[in-house]
Amino acid sequence: MRHRRLALIDMGTNTFHLLIVELPEARHAEPVVLLRTKVGVKLGEGGISKGEIAPAAYARALHTLAAFQEEIELHQVTEVRATATSAVRNAANGAELVQDIFEQHGIRVEIIAGAREAELITKGVRQAVNLGSEPHLLMDIGGGSVEFIVANQETIFWKQSFEIGAQRLLDQFFRHDPLTPDDVRAEQEYLTDKLAPLTAAIQHFRPRALVGASGTFDTLGDLQAARQGEVRGNNPPPETAIPLSSFYQSYDQLLTTTHAQRLLMPGMTPLRADMIVVACVLIDFVLKTYQFTHIRASAYALKEGLLAEMLQAG
Repeated sequence: MRHRRLALIDMGTNTFHLLIVELPEARHAEPVVLLRTKVGVKLGEGGISKGEIAPAAYARALHTLAAFQEEIELHQVTEVRATATSAVRNAANGAELVQDIFEQHGIRVEIIAGAREAELITKGVRQAVNLGSEPHLLMDIGGGSVEFIVANQETIFWKQSFEIGAQRLLDQFFRHDPLTPDDVRAEQEYLTDKLAPLTAAIQHFRPRALVGASGTFDTLGDLQAARQGEVRGNNPPPETAIPLSSFYQSYDQLLTTTHAQRLLMPGMTPLRADMIVVACVLIDFVLKTYQFTHIRASAYALKEGLLAEMLQAG
């Protein structure tokens, strides 16, 4: 009997992820990871602020899906689930891209709403970080949107997706390199306005800690590990503790360096060398405004949530 093999594709605004797992015969055994890979597609570059996917980004998306399809065939996958988020759902030509992917590579892509994205992220984070019974603030910074969720291990108390992702912030506030104090102030004023619903939710639910998921938090973990003389590679631990002192060490460096200098920082992902600056302004805003004292970073997010959901369904 052939083992059931699943491929999960997360078409994010910056990065496309592919996770291939084999399901064991024993009902409660853990799935075996056969492949975990990601490609910096920059789907939002050059078009996200105009509500479209630019031609170069469109071509990169199709090229990446062709490579993913080769891996899927190579690993004899029996079931594929693919999701697309902010860049595709808000682009005038997003549906066209999904159609082209299906016609050229036979992969059906589901465009998911922000609320559904938040739900899947929560399911993924819970696989990596035990939230216990106390509410936590979960924060997933994508290129197009940022999901904020107040949840514990059992319950989602509140969730909202905000179209303030790192590519959008980059287009709007990355006016100088390094950023000037005025650039930082402009972004923070914008966030104060945009995140008013989050402020109300935090006052109501009083989450005890911040849990960060996805790219920027992965890179902060890599920068921290590099300072300690470690190399994390492609398989970071499910949960990483990032003390405030470590975050601000990275943030202060990011604010005072140019693109070329940031590329030389040990642990830096080239794809994220500019986006991480505006994303860290957002993290700093959240830490200070809501008075969190540390960050728990989850290596798991949307695709792991989708896998958890599929395993539950059987």
